[in-house]
Amino acid sequence: MQKHWLNISFYFLIALTIINCANRGSIGGGPKDVTPPEIVKTEPANYSTNFNANEIRIYFNEYIKIKNLQKQLIISPPMNNQPEVTPLGSASKYITIKIYDTLKPNTTYAFNFGNSIVDNNEENPFTYYKYVFSTGDYIDSLTVKGSVKDALTRTTDPFISVNLYEVDSTYTDSIIYKQKPKYVTNTLDSTTNFTIENLKAGTYRLIAVLDNNSNNLFDQKTDKIGFYEDFITVPDTSANYELQLFKEDLDYKAFKPRLVAGEKIAFPYQGDYTKTQIELLSKVTDSFNYRIVKEQEADTLNYYYSPKLNNDSLVFKVTNTKIIDTFSVKLKDNLKDSLNLKGQPINTIALTQNFKLKANIPISKVSKNKITIIDQDSTNIDFTTSVDSILNQLDIAFDKKENSQYNIKILPEAVIDYFENTNDTLNFNLRTPNPENLGDARVLLQNATYPVIVQLVNEKSEVKYEKYSTKPEPVDFYYLTPGKYYVRVIFDENKNGKYDTGDFLRKIQPERVSYAKDIQDIRVGWSNVIDFILN
Repeated sequence: MQKHWLNISFYFLIALTIINCANRGSIGGGPKDVTPPEIVKTEPANYSTNFNANEIRIYFNEYIKIKNLQKQLIISPPMNNQPEVTPLGSASKYITIKIYDTLKPNTTYAFNFGNSIVDNNEENPFTYYKYVFSTGDYIDSLTVKGSVKDALTRTTDPFISVNLYEVDSTYTDSIIYKQKPKYVTNTLDSTTNFTIENLKAGTYRLIAVLDNNSNNLFDQKTDKIGFYEDFITVPDTSANYELQLFKEDLDYKAFKPRLVAGEKIAFPYQGDYTKTQIELLSKVTDSFNYRIVKEQEADTLNYYYSPKLNNDSLVFKVTNTKIIDTFSVKLKDNLKDSLNLKGQPINTIALTQNFKLKANIPISKVSKNKITIIDQDSTNIDFTTSVDSILNQLDIAFDKKENSQYNIKILPEAVIDYFENTNDTLNFNLRTPNPENLGDARVLLQNATYPVIVQLVNEKSEVKYEKYSTKPEPVDFYYLTPGKYYVRVIFDENKNGKYDTGDFLRKIQPERVSYAKDIQDIRVGWSNVIDFILN
């Protein structure tokens, strides 16, 4: 009997030990901490005047850490020498700010930490903390409020910088490329609204910038910009400014050309190339000739010439409106490119689409009688051809039927290039869509100012279908691939058939763009009717 009770006691002790161990390791030991950290003191005190310290300490009631400081921290006005903020990547009960810049007299400074301060355990944020001080006798307290939206896309990027430049005797519009603003804030990641605080009274230029370089300057190549047309006056308690963010077209610039293949010189550029003229200044033989075509996948004009030259180099003058550049290109004994022809589209062709044959060397001659198009019933199909000499492609246009197959055969010597090269036999098999697998949509516009460009775009604002309308009429889209689309309308103010972006220096706002509120679900065999009331 005694042995029996000893066994029971032994197993009871083991069970109790297991339970205690389980309790000790349990992750459900109490409610989750959702309380953000609290500030217990700051040295010097927040909102100090006549500030002359070079170090600030902000003390908390628990261990904290700093996250995404580069995006979250906004210092206004910006400093030329960035302060050092610690801790980074570790926990501490205080934040230290070491100032290395020479502070301006009688100026209010603000350090806005956004959502970067979180507690060490649960990362509860201490949101939108702002440390403010003035090097003068008082704290500036005026504000400017507004919102930013993207001019073209349905959604707006986060972390848009909103800048104020003081308009004084030294102000010019080019200041946005060269100097940091007087005041700055941003829209953070949860809203497109902004508030610039702690301002002094004055006249300002209001700018929004998607500052991809994080340098408080506008870089046309990488950044988007938005601006208010007129100078603003602070204070103006009734104003709520709306800014449209857009990507400017790059200003034209020519880069140094170079020989890239035998008798082929590449002239790279940025911006609008359409007014570019390339003039050879070097002396060459009377038989010299040339062709210029645009590189299809790059911002480059390719200059082909014949015959081969014995010159060591060639000198060119490149002109675009009032911009003139002179370049010297060293010649080498390079091999010429071989002719390469690519057909587009592949596999499936829309009923309204032309077949394109793109060449890498200028097309000199096309023999239509060496091209045939045969349908699935072995019937020859009539077609027309045309050559785009700038884009260097052959367009083949022919009538097509629904749910049909076509074979395009291109025999040798159908295409002859600038260097007298010709093609091998090429075959392209294409199919038109079956309407039973597609959908349609009719867009009915109200309050439109014509002409307009009506587009169906995906959730990334990429254009999938487009129609141009010059008068009140239903806008019909046929043979649509099933999927979800937004309706976008561009008001073509200059009637050039395309969307035109803005230009800050010329004070041109982008063309107006409107999105229908609801996304459209295009389904197989369905015809959607979309009423779009434009404001």
